[in-house]
Amino acid sequence: MGRRTPALRDAVTMLVAAKARMVRRPPAAQRGIALVMALWLTVLLTVIASGFAFSMRNEAIAARNAISLAQARAMADGAVERTLYELSRPRLPDAWAPDGRQHAWTDNGVQIRVTAVDETSKIDLNSANEVLLKGLMMQVGELDVDAAARIVDAILDWRDPDDLRRPNGAEQADYLAANLKSGPGNAPFVSVGEFGRVLGVTPELLERVSRSLTVYSRQAGINPATASRGVLLALPNATAEAVDSYIAARMDALEARLAVPVFPPAQGFGVGAVAVWRIRAETLLPDGVTFIREAVVRPVADARRPLIVLAWQDGARASAAPASSDAASTSNADTHAR
Repeated sequence: MGRRTPALRDAVTMLVAAKARMVRRPPAAQRGIALVMALWLTVLLTVIASGFAFSMRNEAIAARNAISLAQARAMADGAVERTLYELSRPRLPDAWAPDGRQHAWTDNGVQIRVTAVDETSKIDLNSANEVLLKGLMMQVGELDVDAAARIVDAILDWRDPDDLRRPNGAEQADYLAANLKSGPGNAPFVSVGEFGRVLGVTPELLERVSRSLTVYSRQAGINPATASRGVLLALPNATAEAVDSYIAARMDALEARLAVPVFPPAQGFGVGAVAVWRIRAETLLPDGVTFIREAVVRPVADARRPLIVLAWQDGARASAAPASSDAASTSNADTHAR
């Protein structure tokens, strides 16, 4: 036992020394680890602070844009209200008319531009004959003769009440064969957007022709005194040169408060103005926010409800300030009555 004691004592001494070496670190090494940890902590806090600042900035921009867009929307709605008042005034020399002339003014730094036309400036999907519709599909829709004929026959099959298929048209069986869940309405179109459900109509075609179409005029023809260039081009024998010359002459006559000249290609397709107004009001705020309100209104001889709003839509150019995040506009059509 006595011989084992020195060896045991040496072993214990070696273990204690090894443990001491494991526990102790040089002062320089300890300082290096602390510095690395401090640097990582600084980076982490910087990232957190930057993310918080960026989030708060985006929220502030979103709130500012929401307020500006609400203001622009309210101003546009007010501009529509003023236009309705001006159009309802007696026909005095300074009274506004639904002739497409622009009226502009500034209110509290907000620039406002308004135009009003009668709804016969567009081609009615439910009342127009196939000649006008085909001309529109070719001139504005950029379709060839055969494709335009198919679309027009499909339109006529959609709006008639029967299931008899026209030579180039489409009825229920054709929609099922195209793997479409719904067929033709066999009733008048309720909106221009419904035209996009007609067999063969692509989103591109709908985009090109939708601004030339309506479902509110209930007229077979158009009013050339207010019709757009695309609508005038849909008339038979209407060339681009003749249309451009007529539009220039029409603008000169309106500015001089003279009678609008006659457009010869409209003979047989022209109708007078109807008491349905399409009003477009655009507002521009100092911070760059814009909003467009489009409304279709029909005046009626009812003192309790003198105006019926057929459509109330957000315009396509409604946007937030370009220097910050954009606020997307929605394009929805609601029907109201006053």
